[in-house]
Amino acid sequence: MKIDIISVVPDLLNSPFAHSIMKRANDKGLLTVNVINLREYTTYARAQVDDYPFGGGAGMVMMIEPLVNAIEALQQKTNYDEVIYLTPDGETLQQKMANTLSLKNNLLMICGHYKGIDQRVRDHFITKEISIGDYVLSGGELAAAVLTDAIGRLLPGVLNDESSALTDSFQDNLLAPPVYTRPEVFRGWEIPSILKSGNHKLIDAWRMEQSLERTRQRRPDLLND
Repeated sequence: MKIDIISVVPDLLNSPFAHSIMKRANDKGLLTVNVINLREYTTYARAQVDDYPFGGGAGMVMMIEPLVNAIEALQQKTNYDEVIYLTPDGETLQQKMANTLSLKNNLLMICGHYKGIDQRVRDHFITKEISIGDYVLSGGELAAAVLTDAIGRLLPGVLNDESSALTDSFQDNLLAPPVYTRPEVFRGWEIPSILKSGNHKLIDAWRMEQSLERTRQRRPDLLND
């Protein structure tokens, strides 16, 4: 899979993809992430990419021309399955969406900044708008990193144990059950005895029960879904 990300401040995305699972995905040739500096596609002086909004109001808006120049230049090289805009008013990112996007080959992400991007870009180029939550960030870079991580870890071969992703929270509309590791007893706190039984059928049933109970307590809306 290839993910291209258009950003006004590309340096913000250096670290998220240079370590841990995302680095492993890149080293294995399973995921390529390219961060594109939007300022390289502007024709305005001093690499300007933003301007005042028509009609007045606070803040600045990302200009249409640099964004269209960047998008069209990238589209000449790559046929994108989705052109994604990271924005607070987009569809909320959920596990099912990450699952679906992980099946694509090429994605283009656009990081918003300032007060957002010229609406005409959204009207004519964007195929999917995604939010990572009901709050506002300084820019879309962190959201792009979150989305890329959620997608990248699902690619076959990225995780050492591919079945691990299938038991994550939200994969079956349930929260994951509690987990334990050594030592069996710490400060008098013991792990549940069922986990030492060796009876995997009973252990699976216990984990399902725990998942259901945790979901009932913390996210009952998931059970309604």
